[in-house]
Amino acid sequence: MKVLKFGGTSVGSPERIEQLLPIIRSQASDKHLVVLSAVSGTTNDLVKLSELYESKDIEGAYKHIDLLHQKYKKFVNELFKTEKGILEASAFIDKIFDLFYQFKHKNFTSSAERIILAQGEIISTTLFHLYLKEKEVSSVLLSALDFMLIDEDKEPNIDEIRKNASLEIAKHNEETLFITQGYICRNAQGEIDNLQRGGSDYTASLLGAALQVEEIQIWTDIDGFHNNDPRYVQNTKSIARLSFDEAAELSYFGAKILHPQSVFPARKYNVPVRLLDTMNPSAVGTLISGEATNQNQIVAIAAKDGITAIRIQSSRMLMAYGFLRKVFEVFERYKTPIDMITTSEVAVSLTIDQTDNLSEIVRELNSFSAVEIDSEQSIICIVGDFRKNNHGYATIVSEAVKHIPIRMISYGGSENNISLLVPSVFKLEALRSLHNRLF
Repeated sequence: MKVLKFGGTSVGSPERIEQLLPIIRSQASDKHLVVLSAVSGTTNDLVKLSELYESKDIEGAYKHIDLLHQKYKKFVNELFKTEKGILEASAFIDKIFDLFYQFKHKNFTSSAERIILAQGEIISTTLFHLYLKEKEVSSVLLSALDFMLIDEDKEPNIDEIRKNASLEIAKHNEETLFITQGYICRNAQGEIDNLQRGGSDYTASLLGAALQVEEIQIWTDIDGFHNNDPRYVQNTKSIARLSFDEAAELSYFGAKILHPQSVFPARKYNVPVRLLDTMNPSAVGTLISGEATNQNQIVAIAAKDGITAIRIQSSRMLMAYGFLRKVFEVFERYKTPIDMITTSEVAVSLTIDQTDNLSEIVRELNSFSAVEIDSEQSIICIVGDFRKNNHGYATIVSEAVKHIPIRMISYGGSENNISLLVPSVFKLEALRSLHNRLF
C-alpha cells in the first residue's frame, strides 16, 4: 500500500480534482490510501465563520455561509457531468451548509469551532468519492474520525491509529482505493478535534507509519524540496534525495513544502516519504529516507520568519548551575518552544516564534534577570553535512554573510545545520548571498 496526500491546491478546483485519478493510477501498488486536505481557501473561510459566530455576528455569519455555499454549488456543477452526480453531490453540500446555520448559540464554544473546521476535509473527500462513483471507479470513503486519535496532551496515539485504521481497511479487503480526511481527528474525550495547521501532511505520515506502507507521497504544487526559496531566489534546484534529519531541519526552519511534524512518524518507523508535484507528475521530486546520501556537501537553505530574540542577563548566573533550569522552566510553564539558544558566562540568548505569552514570560524572567527583546527577526538555516571532521563549511557560510548583521549563531548542536539569526529586513539579502556563495 501507498499513502498519497493531496494538499489544498491539488484539490483547489474541479480541474485539479479531475487530475487526481490519473496520478493515483500511475503509482504502482496493490492498494492506495488517499488523504485529502480541504479545498484551498476553505479552511480560512471556516475560520472566519467561526470568528463571526464567536463575536455573535449572526447576520454576518449567515451572509458568509451563503457566499461559501454558492461557491460550492458552482464547484459541484463544474465537477460533475451527469444529472444524477450533480443531484447527489448537491444534496450532500446542502446538508453540510444546513449544519453551518445551526451554530447560533449564545455561547459559541471551541468544540463548535472544531466541528465547523472539520467540514472542509469532509467536503473535499466526499466530493472526490462521489466524483469517482460517477466515473464508475470503485472507492471506499473512510472517516478519519473512526481511527485518528490524539491523547490528553494532543499527541497522536499511533497504536490506536494502527489498530482502528487496519480494522476499517480490512472491512473492505477486496477494494484497492481508499479515501480519508487529513487534519481531523478525535481527542481523548471523543470530541471532533484536529492536528492543527498542516495537519494533512501529519495525517498521511501517521497513517503511513502506523500501517507500515511502502511509501508516503505528499503531492503539492512544487517539485520537491528546493535548495533555496524559489519565491525569493533565482536559479534554485530541486533536491533528489534527503535524509529524515535534513528534511526535519528544512521543514522546521521555514521550508513550506512539508509540515515539520510530518517527518517524525516516518523517521521513527523508517517509511520513505516522496514529495511530488501535481502540476508536473513526471518530475522526480524529492525522496526522504533513512539513507544519508548528501555527505560532504551543503544541501539547502531555508528561512523562518516571525522570530523574537530574548536576551537574559544576570550577574548571579556566573557559576550558578541552576540558572538555565530556571530559565527553561519559565518557557515550559507557558508551553513555548525555543528555536535557538546561545550562552555565555553572564547571559543567555534564545529565540521563540510563539509570542502569545511573551509578556508573562518576560515578567517572570525579570524576577531574576534583566531581559532584552528583539522582534522581527528571521532564522536562516543552512542544512548540510557539518560533522566535526568536515572542515571549512562554517567559514564559507560566515564569509557569505560577513556584510550582514548577525544577531545569533547556532553551530554544533546538530550535525546537519548552521543557523543564523538576522533582522528580518536582511533576510532576502542573506538568502541570496548564501545561495551565490554556496551553490
